Amino acid sequence: MASFAGWLPVSSHFIEIASVRMRCQTVNTRLQRNNPHDPNAHLLLVDDDRLVLTTLCRELQHFGYAVSPAESLQDALDLLKSGLRPDLAILDMRMDDGDGLELAQYLHAFDNLPFIMLSAYSDTATVRKAANIGSLAYMVKPINASQLIPTVESALRRARDIRVLKDQATQLQRVLNTDRAIDVGVGITMAQNRLGRLAALEVLRQSARTQRRKLSNLAHDLIQAIETIRQR
Repeated sequence: MASFAGWLPVSSHFIEIASVRMRCQTVNTRLQRNNPHDPNAHLLLVDDDRLVLTTLCRELQHFGYAVSPAESLQDALDLLKSGLRPDLAILDMRMDDGDGLELAQYLHAFDNLPFIMLSAYSDTATVRKAANIGSLAYMVKPINASQLIPTVESALRRARDIRVLKDQATQLQRVLNTDRAIDVGVGITMAQNRLGRLAALEVLRQSARTQRRKLSNLAHDLIQAIETIRQR
């Protein structure tokens, strides 16, 4: 590969995968507006077989999805590090530069990004591994659009449902933590001032109003103060 003064040599692999991405991005712009499925769905497609990568990319785009292709684990990691946050990743199980399960684990730990696995292998142990790390589906290659699209749609719906449930769980935990702090704060006030529960709660409320603070924050500070005293 020739290089020129002041220029870095460019590998043929970089040119080829860049060409695949350019074709995908061009079609993404044209088709995303007419997506009959989910006009906002962006997919990360990872496969080290360039023919499979290009074919699936075109088929997915034909149905209106925006697709970012990656021909290796490193390509996928580079896309993620550059800021890509796909709604769903479609990962080949075994690739030249590593195991697709490694990337799947990274996606799960990195930002809880949902994924499905593609593989030429259908043995029980491999399927179980994919399921244990959170794969929303497992498909055995070769596959075509008529098989892939329903699976992608189902995985996107499941991913949205899981995200809603996690958000609800987080909100519930926040409420429980707030209620617990207030409850402990009331108990401390009762013990310090020899008051009944309702009277102690009213004392805390009045103090919060006077200080223009949230009752939960005031209760939390009261708990922290008592813990600090106990540690001395």
